[in-house]
Amino acid sequence: MHGSHGSRVLRGAAAIAAALLLCAGFAPAASAAGRGGVNPVAVRLDTYWTPARMAAALPADTAKGVEAAPSAAPAVDGPRPGEYIPPSTSFDGMPQAGTFFWTDATGTGRTCSGSVVRSPGHDLVLSAGHCLKAYSGTSPRRDLAFVPQYHDGLKPFGIFPVRDNGVYVPQQYYDLGEHAGAAYDFGFAVTEPNEDGTLLQDATGGVRLLTGTGYYHAPVRMIGYPSGAAKPLECWSWTTRWDSDDPADPGTFPRIACDGFVGGTSGGPLLVPWPGGWAVIGVIGGYHTGGDTPQISYSAYFGSATRALYYDAVTGATPAGPGGSGQN
Repeated sequence: MHGSHGSRVLRGAAAIAAALLLCAGFAPAASAAGRGGVNPVAVRLDTYWTPARMAAALPADTAKGVEAAPSAAPAVDGPRPGEYIPPSTSFDGMPQAGTFFWTDATGTGRTCSGSVVRSPGHDLVLSAGHCLKAYSGTSPRRDLAFVPQYHDGLKPFGIFPVRDNGVYVPQQYYDLGEHAGAAYDFGFAVTEPNEDGTLLQDATGGVRLLTGTGYYHAPVRMIGYPSGAAKPLECWSWTTRWDSDDPADPGTFPRIACDGFVGGTSGGPLLVPWPGGWAVIGVIGGYHTGGDTPQISYSAYFGSATRALYYDAVTGATPAGPGGSGQN
């Protein structure tokens, strides 16, 4: 999708999304004040997540960019013959995109990407459901925090702990699993202030969440954090519609071609230009957890389920969880 046709689609999609968000009461608050004062949880995590530990963290999305065996994935979607694959480049990042760090049950450092979305509480991060699903309800604390614009071992805005009971993943994703539930592979994390008490969105700004805008967007800027890399990747491309060819992973997904998106990039945003900044229309995740090859990525479609989950997160509803219990 190129030229004037692409521009018309983008403008039309943006107008529809704005109406949906405003009618649903999801317009962000004009301002929000941080708590102020030192946050001891953030201070502890800032000490724990040293440059060496962050660099050594392994991807949570070990399947992203790893082509599965035919017996495991009957139809692996990779680049089509002659398809142009836009290159990705490393850069120092942007304030509204970053990466989660946490330790798994074995004590191993893990990482996944995310982006700051505008919210009334100025504290919300968007990512993939398969990145966050183990942290629903009152799951054990494992040093889970978000570092916006992480690069070269630096935390330019500090570190933002994820609040207890602050992870929101659709109930359908828990009930169906990451394959049958691929169309619900998105999630939100509610953060606490950083070390000096500053709220996340006050520190970095946020991107607008768009839903119900269709599958075709251009231009699209995709950002992700490959595990172990010193810097994030960005790539400019466009999205198209992909109807799953794998009955184990049903659904219809936005598809995007961009080279080099491997483990760690899941949860990274698909951004479109928006007046005054950026808007997010998807995240890397869904249909084989974000893509079987480094060249092709997917997002769950952002529609009514995404709006409902956003509403739960900003109103402080009890998070979903395995079995519908809200606990992990």
